[in-house]
Amino acid sequence: MRKLTKKEMYIMKLFWANGKMFVKDMLELFPEPRPHINTLSTQVRTLEKDGFLGHETFGNGYKYYPVVGEGDFRSDSLSGLVNNFFGNSYLSAVSSLVREDKISVEELEALVKSLKEEQSDNTQE
Repeated sequence: MRKLTKKEMYIMKLFWANGKMFVKDMLELFPEPRPHINTLSTQVRTLEKDGFLGHETFGNGYKYYPVVGEGDFRSDSLSGLVNNFFGNSYLSAVSSLVREDKISVEELEALVKSLKEEQSDNTQE
């Protein structure tokens, strides 16, 4: 799965939040200054060509919808990031976050504790 541009990511987030939409309906969700409808339509068609969106035909128009779920996209993006920048080591990625003060050791310990409790709850069911 390829990386999305900021504009493409914004469009996908609109689809994930709102479901199926015509381009003209999606245009109304953009803040001012809104992109031209032809520009937006081109970006949507590119996302469809690349497998992120699909469409249903309604008369002469298309109602687009996300084909790739937000969770799947997030997971694939994270995997790509860890693979490309951390030698496919999630431990290295987490270590980097701690070293760069993006997450504290205390937060990490609380996360581990929470995950252990969750695992324990799942094994008792």
